[in-house]
Amino acid sequence: MLLPPLKSLPIFEAVARLNSFSKAADELHLTQSAISHQIKLLENYLGESLFIRQGRNLRMTDEGRIYLSSISSSLELISHASNQIKGHEKTSIRLAVYSSFAVSWLIPRLNDFKRLHPQIDISLEMTHSTPELSDRVADCFITVDKVKRGFSADLLYDERLFPVCSPAFFTQIQADLGTQDFHRIKEHILENPRILEKYPLITHSSIYEKYTEDWRFWFEDQGTKLSESIKFQKFSHLLLAYEAAKHHHGIALINDFVFKYRTPKDSLIALPTHFVKTADQFNFVYKTSRRNEHGISQLKQWITRQSKSLEFDPDSN
Repeated sequence: MLLPPLKSLPIFEAVARLNSFSKAADELHLTQSAISHQIKLLENYLGESLFIRQGRNLRMTDEGRIYLSSISSSLELISHASNQIKGHEKTSIRLAVYSSFAVSWLIPRLNDFKRLHPQIDISLEMTHSTPELSDRVADCFITVDKVKRGFSADLLYDERLFPVCSPAFFTQIQADLGTQDFHRIKEHILENPRILEKYPLITHSSIYEKYTEDWRFWFEDQGTKLSESIKFQKFSHLLLAYEAAKHHHGIALINDFVFKYRTPKDSLIALPTHFVKTADQFNFVYKTSRRNEHGISQLKQWITRQSKSLEFDPDSN
């Protein structure tokens, strides 16, 4: 078995992660010359430059990025196996997750995971856009992005949107329709979706990246075109739309994980009508080569079980 100079590998990983020879030297308690020597040994063995040094600036080469991606999981496995043998059972997992999913659904449930797996520490890396699938970013991910080669995915949730409003706003809708019966209200809205156009509609751009697209898809899914005369209230994020609806600004389209796990005093009313699927699928994603790591395996099993109760039934209001 031909192996590179093994002492160089954790040094290479530290320099790449910290993007600095001096910071890597401080972390590993070595001199900068020792760091440089080990990187040079590794580069000579591979026959490729791993870093480009331009004055004080340091940049990883394409070959360096590919090599880091290939060896990072192996170093993690070696570290994990060694800690198990030494009796150090504690495991740290970095999970990259969308802010709306983390705030509305995951964080309220994390105490259950900690109760079941006290030896596993989870640190959340909240993202506003789709994160790069890389060990440098996190150990596992919740994402709607396509899974690239070398990664595995477990489906958590097919995203869908449905209209919601505050209880006070819903009381006004009931008065306008002359009924408090949910089934009668559902019949009215399904027969004539344009009923909702007389009320303020809240739109957000965090899913379709364009305002009003959420409502356009909702109306078109019922065979009705969105009226150009509607005046929308615009918010950049799904969570802002939720808050606007909660404070009686109008009717918003939100998804299950934002809606379901709120306390009663913060609750919204889901209108008894249909939902529209966004075509986004939320997946738990991890590197295939790391699928048997204890922390990732336990988190995957837990979050997959929890996700089975994600979808809300509007008819259960």
